[in-house]
Amino acid sequence: MMFKHNFKKVLSATAFAVALVVAPAANVSAATNDASSTQQSATATSQDQQASQDQAASQSSTANQSSATAASASSSTSTSSATSTSTVKKTTKKAKKTTKKSKKKTSKKKAVKKVAKKTTKKKATKKAKKTSKKATKKTTKAATVAVTASADQSHATDQQDDAAKKAAEVAAKKAAAAKKAAAKKAAAKKKAAKKKAAKKKAAAKKKAAAKKKAAAKKKAAAKKKAAKKSSEKAAKYWIAMRESSGYYTARNGSCYGRYQLLISYLGGDLSKKNQERTADRYVYGRYGSWVNAKRFWLAHNWY
Repeated sequence: MMFKHNFKKVLSATAFAVALVVAPAANVSAATNDASSTQQSATATSQDQQASQDQAASQSSTANQSSATAASASSSTSTSSATSTSTVKKTTKKAKKTTKKSKKKTSKKKAVKKVAKKTTKKKATKKAKKTSKKATKKTTKAATVAVTASADQSHATDQQDDAAKKAAEVAAKKAAAAKKAAAKKAAAKKKAAKKKAAKKKAAAKKKAAAKKKAAAKKKAAAKKKAAKKSSEKAAKYWIAMRESSGYYTARNGSCYGRYQLLISYLGGDLSKKNQERTADRYVYGRYGSWVNAKRFWLAHNWY
């Protein structure tokens, strides 16, 4: 009974030691798997794999030792219970040491993993920030370029609008100036035409007045001439009636004819025509007119 009880105790201690060894190994393996799934970095993964391999080797050696210890314990229980108890104590102590070492290694690995994780996270954050900064810079640059291009385009459009406006203003000014010049030219032409018409009218009026005056003068001259002719004719007739009572054949000594001229004046031609011509030549040559001859006759009773 005592042997059975001690054997049970040895088995329980062995199982407990194995459980202590296996449990941390499982925890470390789970932590390693979790870290490796969380961090995709190549460096951290290789470190975790190396640590996992080291730990697995450690666990394997520990398990082998435990198995050997368990086997020796089994064999020892058959010989003596005192030896079994001593072996169990040694095994437990060794298992505790192994567990402590494993815990230390696990803690160290956890710290390394934590540092690696932080470093990776820092790198990732830094990279993300850098990428974000680059993207922001790129976006800002693109926006600046777009704004600058838009401003340039707007400036160019404003310049084109200003140029078009100026061109329109210049064209309007030119058109207004041309219109004004045309109006001025038309007014000057109209004024010149009016002046010319007035001048022409004045000239025509003057010409008409001159013509009228000339006509009046001519008429007056004609009238005067007619009157003179009439006076001359009357004076001639008056003298003829006093000298010969109007006969062309009347004779008084050496005087002959209607006007009682010297026969020598007639030159041998006693015709009426020659008497008229010779009488006119004599009177106009001596008195200038029959009227003057009549005036002389009235004063001297002869001419």
